[in-house]
Amino acid sequence: MRYACYITPERDHPLTLAAADWLGRNPFTGEAVELRSRSGFQAAELEALTADPRRYGFHGTIKAPFALAAEKNEAQLLAAFADFAAQAVPFEIPAMTVGQLGPFFALVPAMECPDLQALADATVRHFEPFRAPLSPQDFVRRKLELLSDAQRANLISFGYPYVFDQFRFHMTLTGPVPEERQVAMKAVLLEMFAPFIGKPLAVGSLALFIEQARGAAFAVHSTLPLG
Repeated sequence: MRYACYITPERDHPLTLAAADWLGRNPFTGEAVELRSRSGFQAAELEALTADPRRYGFHGTIKAPFALAAEKNEAQLLAAFADFAAQAVPFEIPAMTVGQLGPFFALVPAMECPDLQALADATVRHFEPFRAPLSPQDFVRRKLELLSDAQRANLISFGYPYVFDQFRFHMTLTGPVPEERQVAMKAVLLEMFAPFIGKPLAVGSLALFIEQARGAAFAVHSTLPLG
């Protein structure tokens, strides 16, 4: 079993529903949504290209998935989660846009957001005592040879390469897209998420997601308002 601290819009937010429609699954309900063909992409191709983010559920990572440390239990984690959320301050990401991270596509902030960086940094530190050490298999999966020195140091110290100055907030919309399909993919995503592009995204809550077993779909365990 693993837990993760994510930012995701509320259960009935239009972006949550649009993302569920795009990815084919709603992490709040566990409900599968039938994928449809869109602008040059057949449903079967979209199903393959969205398989990874569908399993994780629509979200932006703040504290990456972790197993509980041996000396910790879920009740302690939930108490810490409630304390942390109560002390955090709600804010807005000024604007979102469709971005590309290598072969992956995601909704990303259109500009720097210091409040978002501060929340991410605080979350990583606050929940680090609850994280079990990574296994040798975890290090293999992370492909250390592809990480920078800073990212390897983060992985060793915090269980995730992309924290602090390496943090880049993103709400993943695809797995790796072949180079010859990337232009078409960006076009369909700009169309699909047009109502949310260039608009602020309120961050008024923090979500705790849970993975019941390795490889299972992540689901929303609970959400708490910030402040």
